[in-house]
Amino acid sequence: PAAAPSLHCADLSPGRLADYLHFFDHVAFSDNPRWASCYCYFPLHDPRVIRWHDRQGPDNRAAVQAAVAAGTARGVLAYQGGAVVGWCSAGPWSQYPMLHGETPPDAATLGVVFCFVVAPGARGQGVATALLDAACRSLQRQGLAAVVARPTKDAQGAAANHLGPLALYLKAGFSVQGETADGVVLVRKALTAVGA
Repeated sequence: PAAAPSLHCADLSPGRLADYLHFFDHVAFSDNPRWASCYCYFPLHDPRVIRWHDRQGPDNRAAVQAAVAAGTARGVLAYQGGAVVGWCSAGPWSQYPMLHGETPPDAATLGVVFCFVVAPGARGQGVATALLDAACRSLQRQGLAAVVARPTKDAQGAAANHLGPLALYLKAGFSVQGETADGVVLVRKALTAVGA
């Protein structure tokens, strides 16, 4: 579906932290309270030093605040009518400690699209498509040459598709690089053709 005319995306920055926190405090997981404590810190945590299941919402909220202030949390917010309606965690490979056990040869120039969260009332309106496009443009502006993601092949429902639906990536020009036994598909796109 086409994005609504009033939809626009912006990179996360310290100046947009209040918008990010309001989205995660009140909107992001309003239909999935089991995940409400995440604040999208999960992709940023280092499993070598942090036991994820021991963490609470306030821990993750504070950690995200610190990461945004330090510039180590990156991604794109989608706005509609002045309110955040979506989020995509996207940054350089080095931003995600949980990936460091499988560092590819081109990690220094590789971006990662990790998670999507779209407000319940804004789903099916092109928000994820706009976020993915904006994320790719942002990664290119950061000097990265390619981007990877790991959607789940047969994910059903919004929560299960938090890594983005496979069809979303294929429509955006990503190509399949491989698939794991549990249905995770590695997709990749060169950023050289993406507009600034």
